[in-house]
Amino acid sequence: MADAHNDSGAGPLRRRTSAARRSAPEPESMVSEVPLVASDGPVEAPRYHRGSAAASAPAPAPESAPASPVSRREQRERPSFLQQERREEPARTGARGMLNRIGFSLAPGAAERAVREDELLVSQHWPGPRTIAVVNGKGGAGKTPTTVLLSAVFARFGGAGVLAWDNNQTRGTLGWRTDTGPHDRTLFELLPEADRLLGAGAQSADLAHFVHHQAREKYDVLRSKPMRLAQENRLRSADIDAIHAVAAKYYRLIIIDSGNDESDPMWLRMIDHADQIVVATTTRDDHAEAGALLLEALEDRDERSARLARQSVVVVTQADPKATPADVDQVVTGYRDLAREVVAIPFDHEMVDGHLRLGALAPASQTAWLAAGAAVARGL
Repeated sequence: MADAHNDSGAGPLRRRTSAARRSAPEPESMVSEVPLVASDGPVEAPRYHRGSAAASAPAPAPESAPASPVSRREQRERPSFLQQERREEPARTGARGMLNRIGFSLAPGAAERAVREDELLVSQHWPGPRTIAVVNGKGGAGKTPTTVLLSAVFARFGGAGVLAWDNNQTRGTLGWRTDTGPHDRTLFELLPEADRLLGAGAQSADLAHFVHHQAREKYDVLRSKPMRLAQENRLRSADIDAIHAVAAKYYRLIIIDSGNDESDPMWLRMIDHADQIVVATTTRDDHAEAGALLLEALEDRDERSARLARQSVVVVTQADPKATPADVDQVVTGYRDLAREVVAIPFDHEMVDGHLRLGALAPASQTAWLAAGAAVARGL
């Protein structure tokens, strides 16, 4: 009887419990635990029922492998001896520089910092040669002084490898305003030797037969022949290509003093080789107007010439000692919408005639030419 009582009592309870389990929804994330207990009977071991959602849940991820131990070198953090911040040099000029010479250690002022930044710009070397064309369709606008003094700036601060090239078919005077070497050769003597100079056996010292080294300021000059008539000085486009190929092989920077005839093949081919153009002008109205018209003409020539015009640098030299600051400012302001940068150069007696040397100019003039060189360097 006891067995029958237990069976009769346990059976309905089990069925009700099973039905309840089937009808009651279980949360997917929970496990239902329902102990089955018969009245007056022994307690059975708990049974666990997992819903279908829980049964389909992914198995727990296996434990990750223990991380490799950190080396003592990685645990030890120390500042590197090689990553210390570079200290600024004390002032060298002005009142601060004078005080530093008697034992102080004062930082440079804003003006000296600007000069140092310009020096850094013109000292850099670019990957591959660069060609700068100095232009203005009007004679006497300052193309030759600009060529000479920019060459001197880049050679003084950036080292050797700078060539000033007279590409003027109408009595170029670059040779007259620079030192003469131990010969009187010009680009006309170099041209027949171009193939040999481009050959594998040629050496940089071979160029000393044709260029005139400026011993004080460390650049070279390739002259034209101003004694000849213009028709005897004319070169073909292929000749310009050959001379430029030689120059680009041996020099890192080529600065070309151009003629006044913008339709001449020599002039046009120079523009095709240029990486940057510099418009030289004085404060005279006709010089300034000629330079502006040239930039506008280049805008219409082709896309490459237009880019050169937009990225050009204008150097305004105060050739007339009577020119006022207002005269200079008028020209500078007028070019600001035509060029990338405009630099003004103050009047200096050493620029009027004779040989041109950067070191002979007044300090203010040297600083201005350094700024002009930095403006050019920003576009290379």
